[in-house]
Amino acid sequence: MKRVLVVDDDPTVSEVVAGYLHRAGFAVDVAADGPTGVATAAARSPDLVVLDLMLPGMDGLEVCRRIRAHGPLPVIMLTARGDEEDRILGLEVGADDYVTKPFSPRELVLRVESVLRRAGSLAATRTEPAAPRLRSGPLALDPTARRATRSGTELALTTREFDLLEFFLRHPGRATSREELMRQVWGWEFGDLSTVTVHVRRLREKVEDDPARPCLINTVWGVGYRFDPPPSDGPHGRGADGDR
Repeated sequence: MKRVLVVDDDPTVSEVVAGYLHRAGFAVDVAADGPTGVATAAARSPDLVVLDLMLPGMDGLEVCRRIRAHGPLPVIMLTARGDEEDRILGLEVGADDYVTKPFSPRELVLRVESVLRRAGSLAATRTEPAAPRLRSGPLALDPTARRATRSGTELALTTREFDLLEFFLRHPGRATSREELMRQVWGWEFGDLSTVTVHVRRLREKVEDDPARPCLINTVWGVGYRFDPPPSDGPHGRGADGDR
């Protein structure tokens, strides 16, 4: 049974969310403020955290920073409708997704299941043959171990950042819209496309020499993004190890 920690100071919201998650088969812990949320995450080792942005004692951004400092724990943030800047900040500090208030509890459960499905892909692949490693220039990615490196140094990627990089490495030279990235990487047919934009920006900061002048993940104006392998890759030097 997967365990979800709900951190929200509104007892009605916590009760409703916990009830829906229980009925969906999750074990649920609840915390009513930031410090208790951090302590509960450390003590209970949840598989995912549903985290309100506005909390007493410590805001959701700081809670997210602290719990993500110990590892890639998936986080879904709850934000007030219209607070786009706060939502983007939440994504930038490591949240995997966000849901705006007021929200449908059923939609939140679907988002929780989607994020956990992505985060659990490592466990799912342990019983399957190892997937070929992907390489392009200084980047190397092992889909089975969920490990990515740049020039031999391991990259600290969130679940979504890893999935996004894997998609780009599997589709070099292909212009892909944000809508398609949302379907292929997030598994959603709808959602705020700024989620994709923020994750691309964060990924650039980790894989580009100069994120302000990207050479690998390029913007295709009016379309979306394209991953351009370094010229040294050549026609036979990129992709899976088995292609070399």
